[in-house]
Amino acid sequence: MTLQEKLYKILIQGGSWKVILNGLWVTIQISALSLLFGTILGALICLLRTRKNPFLRGIASVYIAVLRGTPVLMLLLLLYYGVFAKAGIKPVMVAVITFSLNVSAHVAELLRAAMQATDHGQAEAARTLGFSAWETFRLITLPQMLHIAKPVYQSTITNLIQWTSVVGYVTITDLTRVINNIASRTMQPLITIIIGMLIYLALSYIVYGIFKLTDRAEKKRRGEA
Repeated sequence: MTLQEKLYKILIQGGSWKVILNGLWVTIQISALSLLFGTILGALICLLRTRKNPFLRGIASVYIAVLRGTPVLMLLLLLYYGVFAKAGIKPVMVAVITFSLNVSAHVAELLRAAMQATDHGQAEAARTLGFSAWETFRLITLPQMLHIAKPVYQSTITNLIQWTSVVGYVTITDLTRVINNIASRTMQPLITIIIGMLIYLALSYIVYGIFKLTDRAEKKRRGEA
């Protein structure tokens, strides 16, 4: 069998390309929703982590330590087969909850590290000039935080896309599960898995490209300023 025939069998025969697109869409949905909710929750956890109240700070610290130290697959299995086993929640939503919790812990820590790395002298100078605490944070501290956290946040998104490859363990037909099914059906595991890897790689480079465009827009804006 020629390579062209193998590719036809893998990608076209029986509407395989439609199945792959459906699996890809599931992966994108889980990743996007988890990133959205995880980022919002992570910002709130970071806020608690930086409070002066030792109780709130302790809760946030334990939350971050537990979720960052727990394998995401184990957390997914715990929530699906344990916590939400009788709740009637769809597997996709359990996956979103799982990855949102995981992402929130990483986002909280990277935001805290970014906040510590900002120039506190500029913030103090702004307060001296009469800026309110909110104005100082919004105009001085926040832009610095986002700039510092941006590269790590990009890596977090890429990692999230890769982490979602385990959702097949809870009966979700995502991209990885589709690729595995096609490999079994066509008896062409090598080529099929390489195709799957290339799709994940393409998703990662799309994320990279988006961040690259935002960097260029930011530099252009600074140049115009």
